[in-house]
Amino acid sequence: MHEAIRAPRRVHVTEVGPRDGLQNEKVLLSTEHKAELVRALMAAGVCEFELTSFVSPRAVPALADAAELVAELKGSDGVHFSALVPNLRGAERALAAGIDSVVLFVSASESHNAKNVNASIAESLTSFEQVARLLEGSGVELRGAIATCFGCPFEGDVDVAAVGSIARHFADLGARHVSLGDTTGMATPPLVVERIAHLREVAPDISPTLHFHNTRGIGLANVMQGLALGVDRYESSIGGLGGCPFAPGATGNIASEDLVYLLGEMGIETGIDLDGMIAAARLATRLMGRPLPAQVSKAGPRLTLSDCAAVATAKG
Repeated sequence: MHEAIRAPRRVHVTEVGPRDGLQNEKVLLSTEHKAELVRALMAAGVCEFELTSFVSPRAVPALADAAELVAELKGSDGVHFSALVPNLRGAERALAAGIDSVVLFVSASESHNAKNVNASIAESLTSFEQVARLLEGSGVELRGAIATCFGCPFEGDVDVAAVGSIARHFADLGARHVSLGDTTGMATPPLVVERIAHLREVAPDISPTLHFHNTRGIGLANVMQGLALGVDRYESSIGGLGGCPFAPGATGNIASEDLVYLLGEMGIETGIDLDGMIAAARLATRLMGRPLPAQVSKAGPRLTLSDCAAVATAKG
């Protein structure tokens, strides 16, 4: 590996397809089909999932079966299931369902937070203090997620200090893992450098997770920048599914199989089998009933070979 890249030897990949991947889809999968997809991913070696979100079913109908899905999959050995929650009520539902970790989410821009959870940033952060008290002694881990970290579709540039302030608040609540969300694919490598450097300065006890969308085609370039900075936690979605229903132009996440392929070719361990991921991506394609944007599940690994005799030869 090139000496200039200080990439970690092992990377943790969290599969967000069941939540972020499905929340904006017109096709509503049944609980049984969601569980089938999760089990296919588990068979490939995925051991950490953002499984669902305990939000209003009216706001996000695709995730109305949150408790049922947790019940269907709970007890899977060696697998960690987290769920997004916007407030105390969502946390109470997640706790009752038996989730492993609660992910509190807030936007770094006021306008997106108002659209996403119908609250100001200050109101969201205040409600998080109630959630932290609820979780005390429960054994359920508290994590954080910050949306629009790299730009807002309503406000444009987002001040890095706003991201750092929210991350510091999460750290004060006891969160160790905080995801920096690229909600509408506005991240660029220089912004990744700026955000990670600032986070390490103001919240050094936080382990950042990078969550990129491929809206403008540079999701994996941003991953490469994160790796060069030593970041070892990433979120991705099988097949490249995803998007935010409350942000215009928000398209899919970086594809899990594309990410696993990249990391494998760099000699970075994930514990995830690429062939198994490709099989899971093909299952996702069948369930959604349309082609998905990922690349590796279409082309196969780099050394996928074809029968030379079966291919036409140029004439003339």
